[in-house]
Amino acid sequence: MTRFLWSVLVTVVFLPVYAASARSPNIILILADDIGAEVIGAYGGESYRTPYIDEMAAEGLMFDHGHAQPLSTPSRVKIMTGQYNFRNYRHYGYLEPTQTTFAHLMQEAGYSTAVIGKWELFNNRFEDIEGALPGDAGFDEYIVWQLTAQQRGSRYWSPLIDHNGDVRKHGEHVFGPDVMNKAALDFIEAQRDRPFFLYYPMLLPHAPFVITPQMRDEDSDDQARFAAMVAYMDSLVGKIRDKVNALDLTGNTLVLFIGDNGTDTDIISRYRGKAVVGAKGKTLNTGSRVPFIAWGPGLVVEGRVSASLVNLNDILPTLAELAGVALPETYPGDGVSLVPVFRNLSELPRENLFIHFEPRVPTMRPARYAFDQRWKLYEDGRFYDLKIDPLERRSLVLGNLDREGFVAYRTLQARINAMPGQLDTKTRWVPTVAIVLVSVALLIAVTILVWVARVLRGLQDEATP
Repeated sequence: MTRFLWSVLVTVVFLPVYAASARSPNIILILADDIGAEVIGAYGGESYRTPYIDEMAAEGLMFDHGHAQPLSTPSRVKIMTGQYNFRNYRHYGYLEPTQTTFAHLMQEAGYSTAVIGKWELFNNRFEDIEGALPGDAGFDEYIVWQLTAQQRGSRYWSPLIDHNGDVRKHGEHVFGPDVMNKAALDFIEAQRDRPFFLYYPMLLPHAPFVITPQMRDEDSDDQARFAAMVAYMDSLVGKIRDKVNALDLTGNTLVLFIGDNGTDTDIISRYRGKAVVGAKGKTLNTGSRVPFIAWGPGLVVEGRVSASLVNLNDILPTLAELAGVALPETYPGDGVSLVPVFRNLSELPRENLFIHFEPRVPTMRPARYAFDQRWKLYEDGRFYDLKIDPLERRSLVLGNLDREGFVAYRTLQARINAMPGQLDTKTRWVPTVAIVLVSVALLIAVTILVWVARVLRGLQDEATP
């Protein structure tokens, strides 16, 4: 009888716990827009208030060396497909519809999927292209800003937002980030009883720098407005975590908070006692080093700072392992799962990172480079000690290197040499339409000059006796 009662007790008490823990974890991936690691208090930022994100870092895992691409669209293509840009990044504002994304893998694993926030992956204003729509990319639901370049509109006050195909121009007192955040909270609530994957590419704190519902000083400058936008972004992240707690989803929900590239170049931040100028679009360390935080009681060991070198490629394999789904057979292995680091089983045995950056926008130069926590080498031979020259002002002379520097150089050189792919151009990208317009303008100018020359020659001939 005692043995029978004990078996009943085990069944009633422990089986539900086991079932809950066996369910695939919910995953919320938050991608902030234009925010380097120097902005966040937990990383040493001193200029802005980020208490909710700081608390997530304290309660979870903070990667001290997390890197994105230096620009938005290259980062979004990279994080969604887990691949280096040379494999599948073809145009700015474009994701190839044939690409397998992390949302496809989540669907395969039985997850409900949604993207809520910035899209910017269908087309751009320079080229005649048609890329992926959210449904193509594996999302069951979407509420997005800039589904297409033609739908750009405002992202902040009086925003233009596509709600599952219903394009709405919201009122002048409506703040776009609030619309997105409410939609994200509603999705979490609606999907609470089944595994869900929410991709939340936030609108904040990208330029233009605007007042927020919490700071309405119209006379404030861009620096003050950016500070207010960071604080508001932080409060919205806090609402996501609070919703997870309120619905009792803590223990089976992973929240990732990552930046898509460095801070805007017009912004100056205090970081560990020094002024740091934003480096969005630049290949400086501050152009790609972003906040990279994992929070999930029961899924992520609390209160750790990881020294592992990690990048956006690692997100897709991580989500696949958490969801219990195999990577595609064609996956080239550009990223690795971070789950062992989450569980404090090991750091990544990765000596360096490689970045292929070919933004395909007129204002930025492409580059291929590899780096570790101190040294950085470009494919063209420029070599820097980031410890003493973080702004990369003067390339090191190889003949003057000590043993440590020489070993680092050879290691990074081997990494670059081993990487497939190449830059299509070594200079700034120029859209075809611009080339055509310039060519037509030159042709017209030459035609006019030839005509003027003939007229003048004719007049001269008439004047000659």
